[in-house]
Amino acid sequence: MEEYKMRRGEYLEERLPDMEATIEEYFGPISGTQEYKGSDLYVVGEPSNPVFEKVVAGAVAYDGKKDKLAVDFHERSLDELMETGDVDAAGDANEAKNEFLLEATGRDAKARRESMKRDVEDDADTPDGVS
Repeated sequence: MEEYKMRRGEYLEERLPDMEATIEEYFGPISGTQEYKGSDLYVVGEPSNPVFEKVVAGAVAYDGKKDKLAVDFHERSLDELMETGDVDAAGDANEAKNEFLLEATGRDAKARRESMKRDVEDDADTPDGVS
């Protein structure tokens, strides 16, 4: 599961006032929920794009901090896609993921990568056992 921050001064609930509808628009009908860190995330059990086996997405609430977007894309293997002839859908799947994350976070793929890289570097600087 990946977690994404919003841009400074922005909040997830402002960017996506109707999270459920936005997820359905990008990935297909929601079939249930899944608990993650005390928050219920939406599950798309049968995504509209054949590249995805399942998509889990939603807001994760943290005490005293801004909510983060949590997303888990379960994708079929390239071999499976080749067997079923669905390889061409990979471009559309990648575009849907990037557009959804941009709409939700206000950050493009490059900015998200740089932010995650900084988070990993910051964690490496923190001594073990210190939060």
